[in-house]
Amino acid sequence: MIGVFDSGIGGLSVLAAIARALPRSDLAYLADTAHVPYGDKDDVYIRERVLRIGRYLVERQECRQIVVACNTATAAAVAALRESLPRIIDVVGVEPGVKPAAAASKSGHIAVLATESTARSERLARLIRQHAGPVRVDILPCPGWATKVESLQLDDPDFAETARRLLEPVLAVGADHIVLGCTHYAFLAPVLEPIVAGRAVLVDVADAVARQCQRLAGGTDDEASDRRGSLTLLATAYPERLSRALSVLGVLGQESFAARLASPAILADV
Repeated sequence: MIGVFDSGIGGLSVLAAIARALPRSDLAYLADTAHVPYGDKDDVYIRERVLRIGRYLVERQECRQIVVACNTATAAAVAALRESLPRIIDVVGVEPGVKPAAAASKSGHIAVLATESTARSERLARLIRQHAGPVRVDILPCPGWATKVESLQLDDPDFAETARRLLEPVLAVGADHIVLGCTHYAFLAPVLEPIVAGRAVLVDVADAVARQCQRLAGGTDDEASDRRGSLTLLATAYPERLSRALSVLGVLGQESFAARLASPAILADV
């Protein structure tokens, strides 16, 4: 069992990639919708939530691999989660794709879209120091963007204009890769792509996270088997939002999910 969690529905983008890479693996997705968003909360609060959820997924769902499908939670608490769990549990975090963006940049200029918490985190600063080299990196905090995805208001023209005002200045001076530094932002690609309009590449790391999960699984997803993995859906509040998000965001369009969808359960005590 692989446990995947996020503050809300953003991590579904990572879950989808894992399901494509490991269609025969059992998955559990937990949306901490009672405490969404994480991006405007302090590290102590986020760390407490991450540790509680991690313990629940290991002890109650018997997960042997945990994916922190949230850049904010990874920055604030993935190290603490690894220390708190038995060593036999693999913990995979999600970090902004600064390294691939910097390596691919031809202009020597990239930008990172991030929650307020991730934008000010030492973990992001360290990623930039380690992997950007001479490449200029503009960090663009995006308050309210994760909440916009949670509300499923993706066709809001006012939001599209807000995104345009944020991105145009960095595009105008040559940023050629835009890193999606929050898993929620993958679902904003239909809004962002017309803005970048071929001037820059949107960089998402969901597939890279899925490959890491596949590597840690040791290639045990036997292609000769006709078994389909199970999917357990969990939410700490408002499970109907998770059900609706799966449909509205198009996740159910993937065969691997359609075959194993279950009604989400609510976890008021986590």
